[in-house]
Amino acid sequence: MTPLTPPAPAPPLPRGPLSSAVVTALTSGHTAGLPSPEAVTRTDPYGDDLQLALYSLYEQHYWGFAGVDPRREWDPCLLELRATLEDRFMGALRRDVGGDGRPVHGSVREALDALLVEPVRDDGTSVSHYLQRHGELRQLRDYAALRSLYHLKEADPHAWVIPRLRGRAKAGMVAVAYDEFGAGRAEDIHAVLFAELMADLGLNTTYGHYLDAAPAEALATVNLMSLFGLHRVWRGALVGHFASVEVTSSPDSRRLAQAMRRTGAGPAAERFYTEHVEADAVHEQLVRREVIGGLLADEPDVESDVVFGIEATGELDRRLATLLLTTWRQDRSVLRTSPEAPPLS
Repeated sequence: MTPLTPPAPAPPLPRGPLSSAVVTALTSGHTAGLPSPEAVTRTDPYGDDLQLALYSLYEQHYWGFAGVDPRREWDPCLLELRATLEDRFMGALRRDVGGDGRPVHGSVREALDALLVEPVRDDGTSVSHYLQRHGELRQLRDYAALRSLYHLKEADPHAWVIPRLRGRAKAGMVAVAYDEFGAGRAEDIHAVLFAELMADLGLNTTYGHYLDAAPAEALATVNLMSLFGLHRVWRGALVGHFASVEVTSSPDSRRLAQAMRRTGAGPAAERFYTEHVEADAVHEQLVRREVIGGLLADEPDVESDVVFGIEATGELDRRLATLLLTTWRQDRSVLRTSPEAPPLS
């Protein structure tokens, strides 16, 4: 079993005034220099600076950063800044989802059915189709390095919704989470399986190692689930996000397993995705019938939030896919820094 230690990575390198102020406040414990709300509103909501600042604050609710006092997790000044960053990010998503600020789909059924159409059509915008047919080992390493920001804590953000559900929805969510967390076997925790995939690809398996390498588009996809998970008001949106992941995972995983096999990435690299093909097909039905069905039976008013969660996930995934495919077709790495192999020991 590939270890995931040490759990707390070093603080990231800032990418602008917002992230610089956040990292300084986290490492020093002093919050006098935090940016004003006006400074936040002048910053690109999808850009490196804001997304890294938000990611750094959210990380305090996971493993944190080495050398940062754990009490910073609940520092009121940092939480106030985080709320301002979230408002900026969510305002942009509300504006951009659907193109006019309104969801494209009028119901959860319509939104989920649309997800089932997209993966089977290779229209040149699908990352998994590209990697299956054309991907090289170096591009799979790019992809795995970026995805490690989520997969090394897979299902952790979604677990926050469990205390906010009841009845069928809670039971269904726990059933899926049980599988994600290894079904009682530490070596089968999905985060551990992904670390083993990374080892096959010659990547560093340390939690958070590739934060400095990840572009804003990758940070935003992780920030979205953290934002939804940390706020009870967004429980419906988190369920929508989770449903989107589960519905698209099985076909995407099949293609990625084929990409790993074709490039000779290694048995653990292939296994991570083959494990998801069957498991996530089952999870999709549980999420549809029990989690979403149970939630909407209890709280029909949150249906629009579930739809928003699905569509916001799609919006950020499209932005990341555009970056990945554009960069790879130019024969360049998408990483801000080059991935290196872990030291031999």
